Amino acid sequence: MSDSDYADTDPEYTDTELMITRAALELRNDDTVLVGVGVPNLACNLAKQTHAPDLEMVYESGTVDSDPDALPLSIGDPVLATGARSIVPMYEGFGRYLQAGRIDVGFLGGAQIDKRGNINSTVIGDYDDPKVRLPGSGGACEIASNAKRTLVIAPHQARRFPEEVDFVTSPGYVGGREGREDLGLRGGPETVITDKAVMEFDESGEMYVETLHPGVTREEVQEATGWELRFADDVTETSTPDEDEIRLIREELDPDGIYTGGGD
Repeated sequence: MSDSDYADTDPEYTDTELMITRAALELRNDDTVLVGVGVPNLACNLAKQTHAPDLEMVYESGTVDSDPDALPLSIGDPVLATGARSIVPMYEGFGRYLQAGRIDVGFLGGAQIDKRGNINSTVIGDYDDPKVRLPGSGGACEIASNAKRTLVIAPHQARRFPEEVDFVTSPGYVGGREGREDLGLRGGPETVITDKAVMEFDESGEMYVETLHPGVTREEVQEATGWELRFADDVTETSTPDEDEIRLIREELDPDGIYTGGGD
């Protein structure tokens, strides 16, 4: 199946494509974004090709303002060196850029995220005797602690959204917004985008539903959440991808459907 055939077979968008386009809207033209691969990478490149041409992407591996000519499969993929303004050691990328406060946006995911935006990617269950031991922080804790704002993309499932995470790998609003400030942390989680809804954080640092995806009900979102979820007074419908965005994703950004699940 060719790229054009793939685009023609399904003119509608998928859940992943909706998350990509909605995440892209969170990015501003002058943002510097610390990004990995996968869906966040697609969101950044979509933003760069639509409303944010001056978006600057810094990859964890140390490439600054890359313009890869192919889809990177890992943060160490050599294509990330294409058109890069500079290539620095990972240590310098985290120190000179992230810890120095030069990163506007960081993308995060994890096995669990709770009502205050704390993320767990360390263990499921008790730390000393876990049901599952996960990969750990990597650079996630540094990103959550130092980026001016963080965006989270995750499937919406009850096991992923408990009231409290089993282990705080990456801090959100901890004991509330004041608790985060007391720890001397920058920024904090701003938006959580799932395959059901878009959620933001109130003045106390608790997550609430801002928009529902087309066809998704409040009951469905609540059933997939481990605490009594609050909804905005004026919950609206999440904006959907337009034809040009779908074309860019399917024909240019991820024509083989490596991260979107389409393609051959």
